[in-house]
Amino acid sequence: MTGVPAAKQLSENARDFICDAELHALLDRPVDPVQVREIIAKSLAKEPLEVAETAVLLNATDPELVEAQFEAARQLKRDVYGNRIVLFAPLYVGNYCTNDCDYCGFRRSNPAAIRRTLQRDELAAQVAALERQGQKRLILVFGEHPQYSPEFVAQAIRTVYEVREGAGEIRRVNINAAPQDHAGFRTIRAAGIGTYQIFQETYHHATYAAVHPAGTAKSDYLWRLDALDRAWESGCDDVGIGALFGLYDWRFEVLGLVTHARHLMEKFHCGPHTISFPRLRPASGVRLREKWLVSNEDFKRLVSILRLSVPYTGMILTAREPAALRNDILAFGVSQIDAGSRIELGGYTEAGDAQQQVWEREQFELGDVRSLDEVIRQLLVEGYLPSFCTACYRLGRTGEQFMEFAIPGFIQQLCTPNALTTLKEYLVDFASPATRLAGEQLLAQQLAALPDGESKRELIARLQRIESTGERDLYY
Repeated sequence: MTGVPAAKQLSENARDFICDAELHALLDRPVDPVQVREIIAKSLAKEPLEVAETAVLLNATDPELVEAQFEAARQLKRDVYGNRIVLFAPLYVGNYCTNDCDYCGFRRSNPAAIRRTLQRDELAAQVAALERQGQKRLILVFGEHPQYSPEFVAQAIRTVYEVREGAGEIRRVNINAAPQDHAGFRTIRAAGIGTYQIFQETYHHATYAAVHPAGTAKSDYLWRLDALDRAWESGCDDVGIGALFGLYDWRFEVLGLVTHARHLMEKFHCGPHTISFPRLRPASGVRLREKWLVSNEDFKRLVSILRLSVPYTGMILTAREPAALRNDILAFGVSQIDAGSRIELGGYTEAGDAQQQVWEREQFELGDVRSLDEVIRQLLVEGYLPSFCTACYRLGRTGEQFMEFAIPGFIQQLCTPNALTTLKEYLVDFASPATRLAGEQLLAQQLAALPDGESKRELIARLQRIESTGERDLYY
């Protein structure tokens, strides 16, 4: 079985739900400031926005209205997610690819790309290195190639879970891999994946065709658009969507993402668990299209508008962005970031401690090359609560059940204690002295802010057990 089945069986009632003309028409409408503020109020009531309402926010460019959107996004971040930031790391398993995407350093026609697939022992060595840093959550990344079959992906997942290095342990493995048929998704799900993530890259049909040449697996727009429907039908109820900003008009792509999220909600009664919004970065042999590159100010706008449009969807800000900009944008609604990332094949063991990028071994250029400890210390100094929590996934609080917990706000009552216990683990097992000091100060502040009662006493007891007895993984 290959990663791209020859006989493509789409999901039940599969359809192309992206209409370019309709989305463009929404972006041409005049702005009513009163309507903008009404839509912002709806967002603050934690109601998902209609696609047309998202377009109203995109069309509002008056500085006062833009600032109102920024402030509302900050408020939603505080109300829904508190000050938590979930941490993870990417791990590239193989970069052979049959596609020829013109924005990617791994495309098949790039002669400079160094091709490699990590063997089982090499993968285990990468995982051990990540565990020595203190990582608990990974996303495995694969090129789209027949050798990365569902069975290969499933074995990679099992290998990751098997590795134990000292106090380290990977508790959640997410996947970024080729779209599968139903049987392929079931095989991967059985291995214990977390989120299955597939990006449409661009929702604009003409641009999609231009950057994904005919004759490659990725040239089939509907096969890719329908992938997460098939994943849902195969039992994968935790999925992530994303667009690569810089291929086409960023406003159109925001509408595409919101349309996709609403489609999943309408069909499966649950939207995507995460939305990613990476910007196009330099890569080996890639020519950037200046016309569609997204400025920092517009990037802030798109993040804030996505947060207002999908209040309960996690939002991932990647290390493509430079550290200073990431620190700035966190407040607009980001809930997850990667840290200490390397995107070379074998990069966690073979490049030493220096964060020095190897152009021919990477899919793109990173903007933030700080270590995990440096990122955590910066988060702590800024008042954020770094979290490695994986409790919801292991207790089955995913899909519709996650929404049942999240919408009333119950998740905060579980996630904050779980974030505190996973932070305590990191501080005891892996943190530098400076990070340990900053972390203990934040722990004290968080505990002081919690209401007195049995729940607080139990949490304090768990933190003490982590410190004194070596117990780990004490989650709610």
